[in-house]
Amino acid sequence: MLNKDLKPSFPTETVKEGEVEALVPKLEAFTTMPSDYAPSKAPVFYNPVMEFNRDLAVLALQAYQRMADHEITVCEPLTGTGLRGIRFAAEVRGVRKVVMNDISEAAFHLANLNVKSNGLTSKATVKHGEANHLLSSYSAPHRRFDATDIDPFGSPVRFLDSAVRALRDGGLLALTATDMAPLCGVHPRACVRKYGGKPLRTEYCHELAVRLLAGCLAMTAARQDIGIDVVFSHRAEHYIRIYATVHYGAKMADESIRNMGYLRHCFKCFHRERESNMFAVGRSEICPECGSKLNITGPLWLGGLWNAQFVKLMDNEAYQRRLGSAQRIQKMLTVIKTEIEAPITYYVVDKLCDSLNLPVPSVRKVVETLKERNFQADLTHFSSRGIRSNAPASTMREILTSLTGQKIK
Repeated sequence: MLNKDLKPSFPTETVKEGEVEALVPKLEAFTTMPSDYAPSKAPVFYNPVMEFNRDLAVLALQAYQRMADHEITVCEPLTGTGLRGIRFAAEVRGVRKVVMNDISEAAFHLANLNVKSNGLTSKATVKHGEANHLLSSYSAPHRRFDATDIDPFGSPVRFLDSAVRALRDGGLLALTATDMAPLCGVHPRACVRKYGGKPLRTEYCHELAVRLLAGCLAMTAARQDIGIDVVFSHRAEHYIRIYATVHYGAKMADESIRNMGYLRHCFKCFHRERESNMFAVGRSEICPECGSKLNITGPLWLGGLWNAQFVKLMDNEAYQRRLGSAQRIQKMLTVIKTEIEAPITYYVVDKLCDSLNLPVPSVRKVVETLKERNFQADLTHFSSRGIRSNAPASTMREILTSLTGQKIK
């Protein structure tokens, strides 16, 4: 894929992202049909839509470095063009070394070119090999990384075990999952097979997807006597993303597993309830509000999805940097700060109204009414029409009915 001048033999272009410039495949040259997914057609994977993801990754890594308060080493075992890794090396203060890797020879050479063109050869190293092999080679106590970022095309599950073992005590692991169909319940068997938990096609399925991924990570880490804490998570476009710190010791693993459990959901009246006892899954599955059958999802992570200090540090960094998606990031972080302590799951106003054959009131008005009745009510970044509240489903139906001035048909 490279000519004698060590330049790619396929069409490329230079893009500027963050504080770096990188040579990437010219995607329009690799599509023949309108339905073609250009990033997967190119010789080296590159997705410009993921700039938002990479911007957030820079902020999260900087937040982690500030909390760790020492120089850090970082691994990106699926580097592609190298854009994410060179941004870590160039933009995150306190990074001592970034080890990048790709199994593709074309990606290996292109990432190397990008490292050299940005003058980062003293900080960033590119390796050519299989990701799990690379991570396993860094599993010895004095070789482990402070942070690892796994951003695959599809599921990250096959890399979890080696990624956890390649992190030092207190290290940060970032995971992207793009296989939303299994995680959101379209292909439930695939979700059980990959993530070890049953999904549900509910209106809050994207939150469930995050919790299934976090739960899979928690159980994988626990087998190594390692616990986890989820410090940040988000959903965007076609993927979900979690950031978790790992903590060594059987007690930490046991503490982590205490955050595992199930959720029960009624598709008729939208009642939902959590079950924190991992051994109570066989309990009665009759909805206490309408008497219908409750559907179960899990086991999954019932713990927090954000750490307040971590989010604050990310927010502070976002205001200090010129990022391509700065406005979108600040808007999302503003919402996330309100939902950190909010109840688990959320109601989607449109979905409730549709089931009740009611016109749809404004989300703002529903939130105001809930608060007037002394219920907690917060927005969620998972859905622009979603509301996190401790109000039961019956109260939500009653409020929607009163706001629209109509009777439930």
